[in-house]
Amino acid sequence: MNTIFRKSMLSVAGLAFAGGVFAGPIAAHANPAVDAKPAAVAVQSAKPQGDQSRITLNDEQTANVKAIIAATKKAGLPERAAVISIATSLQESKLENLGHLGDANDHDSLGLFQQRPSSGWGTPEQITDPEYSTTAFLKGLKQVDGWQDMPLTQAAQTVQVSAYPDAYAQWEQQATDLVAQHWNS
Repeated sequence: MNTIFRKSMLSVAGLAFAGGVFAGPIAAHANPAVDAKPAAVAVQSAKPQGDQSRITLNDEQTANVKAIIAATKKAGLPERAAVISIATSLQESKLENLGHLGDANDHDSLGLFQQRPSSGWGTPEQITDPEYSTTAFLKGLKQVDGWQDMPLTQAAQTVQVSAYPDAYAQWEQQATDLVAQHWNS
């Protein structure tokens, strides 16, 4: 690879990384009531990507599913936003509201979405509140142009900026099933 091309690619990668680093703080401070327009979008736009994973949920995890759905409805967003949120939380925490995990912790990541206080997502108390953390995630999602029509893993990755960007896709079917089961309950 020639030097100019390599430097160009590194510059693009650096900009993408910097944009992701700053997306968390920007999304965390956005007003949730702004631009909360429901859209008529199918819960699942296409067949889920790749192999699908599934876990059995306990009462706490089911309560967190219901909290994510309630926050999505409160934000005026459609079922697809809840599917993306639940799939993201399944990947990040298996729908468990995680506190600080000591040496096993990824930096200072907390809560259902493994959001980081140091990245501007909120205080530890806020991030471990399911409604707050979901609302913060949804604020970030609403800032992604075309999120309603993009693959779930791309929408989630744009908000989360994960080291494993394709990992969200494996939870799409279970998230879709959970939203179908609990959206109207």
